[in-house]
Amino acid sequence: MKDKLIIIGASGHGKVAADIAIKMNKWQSIVFLDDDDSVKKSMGIKVIGKTAAAFMYKDKADFFVAIGNNVTRKKIQDELMDEGLRVEILIHPSAIIGTDVEIGEGTAVMAGAIINSSSTIGKGCIINTSCSLDHDNIIEDYVHISPGVNLAGTVWVGKGSWLGIGSVVSNNINICSGCIVGAGALVVKDITEPGTYVGVPVRRIER
Repeated sequence: MKDKLIIIGASGHGKVAADIAIKMNKWQSIVFLDDDDSVKKSMGIKVIGKTAAAFMYKDKADFFVAIGNNVTRKKIQDELMDEGLRVEILIHPSAIIGTDVEIGEGTAVMAGAIINSSSTIGKGCIINTSCSLDHDNIIEDYVHISPGVNLAGTVWVGKGSWLGIGSVVSNNINICSGCIVGAGALVVKDITEPGTYVGVPVRRIER
């Protein structure tokens, strides 16, 4: 672990990531990189350059990619990891992490989140504010679990999927890669085809 943390992305997700990093109290210095030239500071924290500058700090800093879009986050984080840069895990001190839980690089676990025993969280995931994941969940890489989502036991969520705020997934459910589940939706059967799903219970709609 280095003394400096560089957060890529200074917008909303970046602000929350910075807040978690501050509360973790592991780094002496926290700064941002952001591709918007008009952004010089965020939360009083300096923006020191654009994303491409990350590679200049390979041996001087740890990194975290705070981009809300799953595809963009994956692209940037994969590039960093391919070049051997260290991508950190951020876990808010108020989160509850059960026994035998694995969490991949670049994942953020927000305030009030619960991840229960024997669950596996992939790399680059967002486990957002006050969501709950019960036992034996498998969340694959670059998934976004939005605030207030509730997953029962033995739920599997495929790569790059996004579960909207307040959605609920019943136990023993599989959701394939590339899905969007709408806000407040209820999933009671496996989702086997990528797409956008809304409603109680969910139905597939056109993108």
